[in-house]
Amino acid sequence: MDTQQHSMADLFAQLGLPATPAEIEEFIRTHGPLANQLALYRAPFWSDSQRCFLKEEIIEDADWSAVIDELNSRLHEQPTN
Repeated sequence: MDTQQHSMADLFAQLGLPATPAEIEEFIRTHGPLANQLALYRAPFWSDSQRCFLKEEIIEDADWSAVIDELNSRLHEQPTN
């Protein structure tokens, strides 16, 4: 396993998404919260290639898995009011 650490901006760029901190926060705000039982890669807003990348990287516990886990957690967070 490659031990390279990727940032959230790296992940968004890899997925072909806008990757500035403000754009990442807007994506999370717009697309979250996901239902608890919904796997990240099954969310309806991913393209087929994005879905495939996310699923494969998690299954293989690849070098992207830590930042994908972080995105998963952030997208599943319930708002606190």
